[in-house]
Amino acid sequence: MDRRSFLQTSTALLLDSKPKRVGLIGCGWYGKCDLLRLIQVAPVEVVSLCDVDSRMLAQAAGIVAGRQASKKQPRTFSDYREMLRQKDLDIVLVGTPDHWHALPMIAAVEAGADVWVQKPISVDVVEGQAMLAAARKHGRVVQVGMQRRSTPHVEEARDRYIRTGALGKIALVEIYCYYSMRARNNPPDTKPPEYLDYEMWTGPAPMRPYNELVHPGRWRAFMEYGNGIVGDMCVHMLDMVRWMMDLGWPQRVSSTGGILIDKNSKSNISDTQTAAFDFSDVRVVWQHRSWGDAPDPKYPWGATFYGDKGTLRASVFSYDFNPAGKKDAVEHRDVTYELEQYPEDKTEARLEKHCAPAIRKHMRDFLAAIEKRGRPVADIEQGYISAASCILANLSMQLGRTLAWDAAKGQVIGDAEANRLLRRPYRAPWTHPDPNRV
Repeated sequence: MDRRSFLQTSTALLLDSKPKRVGLIGCGWYGKCDLLRLIQVAPVEVVSLCDVDSRMLAQAAGIVAGRQASKKQPRTFSDYREMLRQKDLDIVLVGTPDHWHALPMIAAVEAGADVWVQKPISVDVVEGQAMLAAARKHGRVVQVGMQRRSTPHVEEARDRYIRTGALGKIALVEIYCYYSMRARNNPPDTKPPEYLDYEMWTGPAPMRPYNELVHPGRWRAFMEYGNGIVGDMCVHMLDMVRWMMDLGWPQRVSSTGGILIDKNSKSNISDTQTAAFDFSDVRVVWQHRSWGDAPDPKYPWGATFYGDKGTLRASVFSYDFNPAGKKDAVEHRDVTYELEQYPEDKTEARLEKHCAPAIRKHMRDFLAAIEKRGRPVADIEQGYISAASCILANLSMQLGRTLAWDAAKGQVIGDAEANRLLRRPYRAPWTHPDPNRV
């Protein structure tokens, strides 16, 4: 090798070894949680942070500076468009409330970044279609934060009991959440705090009077910003089941429910809801109640797979396998914590310690897909299928009828009213993304 070739090769290797430059949009609870897991598994350099809450932004900048190897303070932005305008980011994490997922994700891939976007990817179906189209058009890797696909004990359960046929024929899967997670109080509307740009926080969503339920962190009380408990908790379990059983789109979706118990709080999401997802010869049935006790206190949020040879229960905390006719579990596994390998987990505020290993593995999968320019385990298309299926459940409940889905056309079959609801109105001056024009 001559000197010029050696220098060219050495320079290329040096450039390849440079840390990925990372930006985070949305510096609240899970935005920081995801970012700090990425810092744990890769020598990245977090150079940019964005949030509409100046106090939250400053706090996040201090935490990141203390955790990343360079100890450098990231630049801070209050508008994601200004951050992306720099076009100097390799990876962008989107950890905003749900109504702010689509526009930043699309803008990030247009700016040349690979993206990690939190679940559910969108608040309406057409947003998801546009996000998928943008990722493919610009050739970017997009990982969705549906980390059950990277949860080690859940992956083990899939391999040991579903892929081997130990459960036999699975015809029914129940998925559920019985957490008391719906806001029940009724605080008065007030002026937004000075440190929050509430106009920008609301963005394309309908403008509601500000009150403390909205920010920080309790915005899921309102359908204006998400899709209720179905959009928050069902999407995780439905996606887990689809991944474990290699299921695609449901052919039909139906749902009933509403606010049946707590009729006095400001929250407008359902406190009771059942949804059925028809995958031909497999039925996946969701139920949530934000009141009362869980039928099985060991599994207040999870999935139960019923096969003719056995039953499998799986959650973020554990799994249990019961062969047919056996009352007690023959096989049990608990989540494996990684507190000694990653001692920061012990003291990090609000960290779901049981989820941290799954997020780290999900991040490693994301980075591997970036390296190979391939599809990650929770590729944007999988995120679109799971989110859209949950949105269809809410639309079914709203309309009071079963919806049949044409996956190829991305439409409800023979239902013009339902198809109009696949796209929510955007508040001016924001423009709804169009999958045909991204």
